Amino acid sequence: MERFFLLALSCLCASRVTADSLSPPVNVTIKAVKANSAVVTWDIPEGDPVIGFAITQQKKDVRMLRFIQEVNTTTRSCALWDLEEETDYIVHVQSISMSGASPLSEPLRFRTPKEAETQASKSKDEVTMEEVGQTTQLRAGELIIIVVVLIMWAGVIALFCRQYDIIKDNEPNNNKDKAKNSSECSTPEHPTGGLLRSKFPKNNNNNNRMPSVNIIEV
Repeated sequence: MERFFLLALSCLCASRVTADSLSPPVNVTIKAVKANSAVVTWDIPEGDPVIGFAITQQKKDVRMLRFIQEVNTTTRSCALWDLEEETDYIVHVQSISMSGASPLSEPLRFRTPKEAETQASKSKDEVTMEEVGQTTQLRAGELIIIVVVLIMWAGVIALFCRQYDIIKDNEPNNNKDKAKNSSECSTPEHPTGGLLRSKFPKNNNNNNRMPSVNIIEV
């Protein structure tokens, strides 16, 4: 048994009071169409004293329809539910005022998709969002690696500069030490220093030993 109140289109038109001064809704569109649901939106002409709306929903080539009415509201949209997949529908929207209802809007036709198509579209959107999240994570990881490498290179360069300054500061002290050692080993004949060597040949006769003089020769 149908859970919703169904009326014949002819009975609806005969029983409703139409307000001559009230314009029908405009820009009637259908959004978020799924296998079993959809959303109807519309606009109201400026200046109309609207207090509610009425929607007629009808399957194509079927005389029976569903009637939805709501008053004391300023909403400009309505959800359609319990639709059948792969089915053509026709929707009309009316504005309601204190004096009655407006004429019917232009008919809006739409078709519901298959349930499998809806699920495939949803899965595709989920995969796309997941790929975007993975791409963001990869970019963040790459930035972290680049920053770490730059910090390491900066540390190596700073250490090299420090060692270079230490070596450069020690060079004058090393030159002074070398000059001091060279002056200590020098003589008047050989001011630059040299080795000790006998100037005269050795005499094996112990009785005729000649004095020897050791000099420093370079």
